[in-house]
Amino acid sequence: MFVNEEVEMTDTTQKPILILGGTGKTGRRLAERLTAKSIPVRIGSRAGTPSFDWLDKGSWDAALEGVGAVYISYYPDIAVPGAAETVEALARLAVERGIKRLVLLSGRGETEAQRAEEMLKASGADWTILRCSWFSQNFSEGFLVENIIEGEVGLPVGAVGEPFVDADDIADVAETVLTEPGHVGQLYELTGPRLLSFAEAVAEIGKAAGRDIRFRQISRAEFTEAVAAHNLPPQFAWLLDELFTKVLDGRNETLTDGVQRALGRQPKDFFAYATETAASGIWSN
Repeated sequence: MFVNEEVEMTDTTQKPILILGGTGKTGRRLAERLTAKSIPVRIGSRAGTPSFDWLDKGSWDAALEGVGAVYISYYPDIAVPGAAETVEALARLAVERGIKRLVLLSGRGETEAQRAEEMLKASGADWTILRCSWFSQNFSEGFLVENIIEGEVGLPVGAVGEPFVDADDIADVAETVLTEPGHVGQLYELTGPRLLSFAEAVAEIGKAAGRDIRFRQISRAEFTEAVAAHNLPPQFAWLLDELFTKVLDGRNETLTDGVQRALGRQPKDFFAYATETAASGIWSN
């Protein structure tokens, strides 16, 4: 098995690796890492060449043509209804085209994400699953950045702990499992090294940025109203409500060793992320 997998890895790294969501938080970082290793990359996005659109199955064949492996990051999020069936259809098409090496970005405690994982396993692919906790970068590359800049973050979540994971760690794991043997059939559950409540995370960002940034627990109704004010697409509005009112109920209040198992090192601490990000000036008001 090990010898065969090494042969597969040689084939995989000589052909382009298709990165679906290649302009997103983890996909962009993965593309940078693979390119630095002179491994050919194809960015799977509507702006890519060829174009890839999750909602247009007619675009899938051209994107898959000639690639050796696929990193699957579903847009807008694998937690949304229907994501599992769409991921399954993509996985089965890839396997039919002879592309068996598939790596799925999944989410902890999300029903639809776990359904997608099971469908991937049943597709005949040589699979690896990266099941991730809440990204640290949601505070700097997502919808929360505006609130941080304004000095107050209001969310419908209490003291529940979340093991925030750094997108750089996720990209490092993705690079490793796509370019080194020994990771087929592995599920890596990726978390950071500490549990923090959102209030504690915001406090650490404030400390790193040298600013007074407040956290306020708000009601679900207040949150819904705030989301509506941003005129987000319905899928995003549904997703945010799902994450903050259901997934963040304590089900993910555990640390895992996925980063250590995949990389042989400790994951990046949230305060290290906050310090590095604050130095970039993105949270300056």
